[in-house]
Amino acid sequence: MAKSAARLGIGGPVGSGKTALIEGIVPILMAQGVEVAVVTNDLLTTEDADRLKRKALLPPGRVIGVETGSCPHTAIREDPTMNQLAVQDLELLFPQLDLILIESGGDNLASTFSYELVDAYMFVIDVGAGDDIPRKNGPGFVQSDLAVVNKIDIAPYVGADLDVMRLESEQYRQGKPVVYTNCKTSEGLEEVVAFIQRTLLFSPAVSVSNSANNSMSNAVGS
Repeated sequence: MAKSAARLGIGGPVGSGKTALIEGIVPILMAQGVEVAVVTNDLLTTEDADRLKRKALLPPGRVIGVETGSCPHTAIREDPTMNQLAVQDLELLFPQLDLILIESGGDNLASTFSYELVDAYMFVIDVGAGDDIPRKNGPGFVQSDLAVVNKIDIAPYVGADLDVMRLESEQYRQGKPVVYTNCKTSEGLEEVVAFIQRTLLFSPAVSVSNSANNSMSNAVGS
């Protein structure tokens, strides 16, 4: 009987950088000996899965694209059957898997994962959407096990105040961890991996700070 791999949901609005984040953390996880697979969700295409396959970060069989055909909320929360079946297929094909990443179809700030589908989930927002996103108090951002504020490098170009985002992220998440990332330079990605190791793989990896300010100052570049 195949073992059950740990399952991590990755949600967030369209364009926030969910797929780019996966592209950044998979090589780090693999270098640490973690056996990884990915399930992506798109409405009527397998675009994100195809992108990951082109990158050749994983053998193509370890990437499955799910076409939800309906509201993305349904496929990861109300009725995650399609994703559960994709996960089961991966576990049967690759019984050595340690971790399956489940990327949601892009959605708004209300998107959350069912814990019947995942063991934990992170929610990705990007600085380009505005520094007011944390105080909009969206369930996905507030309730997720880890929040990721991505594209911190573009803050000066879009008029976003990162200090405000740090302060309000900490306020609205009430101490739950936040990591600040730039996927192009790998800044912050080691912290995301540390969260995965500690929370899902039970490794004594360096813990992620609960403080948004500390999270930023401890971010690791590559």
